[in-house]
Amino acid sequence: MTTDKNYVPGWTGRYFEDFQVGDAYRHPLGRTITRTDNIWTTLLTQNTSPIHFDAHYAAQTEFERPLVDSTFTLALITGQSVTDLSQHVFANLGWDKVRLPHPVFEGDTLYSESEVLSIRESKSRPEIGIVTVRTTGFNQRSEVVIIFERTLMVYKRGCGPDFTAVRPEWDELSRKALEH
Repeated sequence: MTTDKNYVPGWTGRYFEDFQVGDAYRHPLGRTITRTDNIWTTLLTQNTSPIHFDAHYAAQTEFERPLVDSTFTLALITGQSVTDLSQHVFANLGWDKVRLPHPVFEGDTLYSESEVLSIRESKSRPEIGIVTVRTTGFNQRSEVVIIFERTLMVYKRGCGPDFTAVRPEWDELSRKALEH
């Protein structure tokens, strides 16, 4: 049994040179939010507001059910954008102008897209550029649930870590595992 492979390059994300002001990216993955997501986030962040985890309390509000913790929404939508924006990030510099125009509820499915607002060379790091984007998250009803701007430092091509060079080592034990 052979272990030689004809590697075909997969999507590895954008480098600084790949960004153009005005470009927009529809991020490929949606995510349905579960009750567990909401409760765990609330517990992990020590958010004591009962609107997120007490269904009886939430039923007495105008929403009539628990709201999803907004920091989870921010984290999820940021995460959805990584494939297109920050796969080769050196560091995030900040999130600005975060707005939450519609509530998010358990069971909602969120999607996102981003637009490049500005790009510039780093003044202190020649191997990195600065990119600012506006990311919009929306639910299955196309309601915008979050909008924010994010500024990140992105490696230039050939300057960041090379994760594509790692390959499996096929020793005798590994080859035997393929036989069964």
